[in-house]
Amino acid sequence: MHTDTTLDHQPVIARLADFDANSGSLPERLLFNHRPWVVLLCLLASLLLGWQATRLQLNASFEKTIPTSHPYVVNYFANKGNLAGQGNAIRVAVATTGASIFDKDYLAVLQRLNDEIYLLPGVDRPFMKSLWTSNTRWAAVTEDGLDGNTVMSDSYDGSAQALAEVRANVERSGEIGQLVAADFKSSIIFVPLLDRDPRSGKPLDYGALGRRIEELRAKYQGAGIQIHVSGFAKVMGDLIESMYQVLAFFGGALAICSIVLYGYTRCVRSTVLVVACSLIAVVWQFGLLALAGYQLDPYSILVPFLVFAIGMSHGAQKMNGIMQDVGRGTHRVIAARYTFRRLFVAGLTALLCDAVGFAVLALIKIQVIQDLAAVASIGVAVLIFTNLVLLPILLSYIGVSPRAAARSLKDESTPDVSAERAWLWRQLDHFTRRGPALAAILLAAALSGGGYLVSLHLKIGDLDPGAPELRADSRYNRDNDFMARHYAASADILTVMVATPEDQCTRYGTLAKVDKLSWQLEQLPGVESTNSMAALSKWAMVGYNEGNLKWYELFPNAAALGGVQTRAPRDLFNQGCSFLALYVYLKDHKAETLTRVVDEVEAFIAQNRGPEERFMLAAGSAGIDAATNIVVKQAMREMLLWVYGAVIVLCFVTFRSWRAVVCAVLPLVVTSILCEALMVGLGMGVKVATLPVIALGVGIGVDYALYVLSVIQARLKLGDSLSDAYHRALQFTGRVVLLTGVTLALAVATWVWSPIKFQADMGILLAFMFVWNMLGALVLLPALAHFLLRPTAPRAPARAGDGPVVAPAHA
Repeated sequence: MHTDTTLDHQPVIARLADFDANSGSLPERLLFNHRPWVVLLCLLASLLLGWQATRLQLNASFEKTIPTSHPYVVNYFANKGNLAGQGNAIRVAVATTGASIFDKDYLAVLQRLNDEIYLLPGVDRPFMKSLWTSNTRWAAVTEDGLDGNTVMSDSYDGSAQALAEVRANVERSGEIGQLVAADFKSSIIFVPLLDRDPRSGKPLDYGALGRRIEELRAKYQGAGIQIHVSGFAKVMGDLIESMYQVLAFFGGALAICSIVLYGYTRCVRSTVLVVACSLIAVVWQFGLLALAGYQLDPYSILVPFLVFAIGMSHGAQKMNGIMQDVGRGTHRVIAARYTFRRLFVAGLTALLCDAVGFAVLALIKIQVIQDLAAVASIGVAVLIFTNLVLLPILLSYIGVSPRAAARSLKDESTPDVSAERAWLWRQLDHFTRRGPALAAILLAAALSGGGYLVSLHLKIGDLDPGAPELRADSRYNRDNDFMARHYAASADILTVMVATPEDQCTRYGTLAKVDKLSWQLEQLPGVESTNSMAALSKWAMVGYNEGNLKWYELFPNAAALGGVQTRAPRDLFNQGCSFLALYVYLKDHKAETLTRVVDEVEAFIAQNRGPEERFMLAAGSAGIDAATNIVVKQAMREMLLWVYGAVIVLCFVTFRSWRAVVCAVLPLVVTSILCEALMVGLGMGVKVATLPVIALGVGIGVDYALYVLSVIQARLKLGDSLSDAYHRALQFTGRVVLLTGVTLALAVATWVWSPIKFQADMGILLAFMFVWNMLGALVLLPALAHFLLRPTAPRAPARAGDGPVVAPAHA
């Protein structure tokens, strides 16, 4: 047995026969003394879960993206049957390049398109609305009193006289600005959707629906017809169709990671194993998700890459440890066991912190985020087996390149050589001294203070019109812009619901309150218009009195108000006249607009509680957005408190030192604050798509600190100075922290060129977090350690069979 020792006093043993196979902890003995069984079980698991992974589906659900337990959404679901499809819906605008829509050919195309959309799976057909549906009606004052009919009458035959009649019907229908553009060059097909396909009972397939809509667009667009589509389902359909491009960026990120890792190791076999084990983790994750009945959606599609990135980070640490031991002359099997001893506890703690960071997201009462938490937690749990166990065992069989192993010790054997890495280590070592350490801490404090002041301007919800998940120049957002420019009735609708006793919805007292609230809301910035039974009743009074606008008022006449009910459209009240809907059309769905309207309605409800009617928030797309913003705002700080609380507990259990916990956690706090400031600078709001990243940054970032701190603390316990301990940490784990931090940041930074703005934003935030967490572990952590950690008296060197040394002593 060679008498040299490794950096943690583990003996260098060149022959496997000289090693005590029964040494080490119980998990180590169980795994490494039965290596063939471990490999076989992992192979079987990979085959089974790989087969299951082929069954994993990609879809989205409207109801999963909203907080179903929030009072607003509870009210919406309780009255959903009375709301005429005012939830998940798409709008198809059919525009003509001709003189107007009152053209025989245009109306024929509109009719055919209307009929094909009507038959699409998942359409809530009774509430679908266009010029060709029977629920689009007109009303007018005639010499004989009020008259009315469908806009497209049964006698329509395409003649000039019939077209003139259609134009007259449209002008008196009240649909100008809603179903028909003010310039008469386009009209809308309003398509409310069910969340499940009534034929199959399965969730509505937004990808298939989006493809069918695009087929219809391609079929009917042209020859003077332009088609524009907006709505949640179309956004999800576009995101699902763009997943192939997302996968291409993932492939590019994987290639970057592989190339840089090989450039660092110059060892093909170990690079392939690290990448392969990280990919196996993703395959296992997909298989387990399929077995558990989960589906991937556009919000969780980025999680597999995060799992791969975390796996690359941990795998590179294991590979680096084995490579250094082999370079010293240790047998590859023994090197794998030494690395398992040193880094298993630190790696396990880091992965548990990652898992907690993901799992805490389940506290947010929005199912799409809870599903994301489950998807990510499963992926991190899998990494414990693939990267902490399987990878060292595979490396114990295959080993590493001898040249690569010798190269890994170059800095250690010649610490004074003016190589770039050695120079960098010397610069980083300055932060273990009082002056640079104090400067680093003060700079971090200044950045945190400035970042906190900026983060106070962080908004909740969407900050841009249209779909912020997509680029501003995407086809969807161009279509949405067309809708906003040509229609007064915005797609951003907030619906106030009013419940009354049976057959009492047209009482004067109730309608007067609805009218008063309508007037108050119309005075608010961001509110374009309102519509309600109260407004219709006032117009009816005008009609009853020969069109004289002096009668545009509510009158306390029960018979007159009740008579309006017989001709009113059903989207304003229900069959039993026990429900009213007040539609508030908003300019946009920005957070400040929604907050302003919701606050006004809440104040009105508080002042006008009565025994006969009950005002409730909220339905409509904007109402659901408002409820989502409220839940996200409440959950944001609570989520961070839980994440940090769990990380602090796990770090304390691992290190048994509050000083070490401070060194590990404070850099994460700085990164979180600066990340929020960056979101303000980039014009990003906190919403369903971005909220998880804030929590994920904490869980992922602690990995770097734990690997560096575990070595520092272990070396301090052996009596090293902080400078020597930190230098050892840089040689052993710090170099890989630097490597993975820079590599992963470069990989996700390529997402900036993604056509999906959501992915581009996530790439910027993740790249920022990777870099700042790396800097925190390599700069701020040793600076904090200078003031908080002290070396202890040296102890006797460990023998070959002793437990882990480059892990906390209690492990």
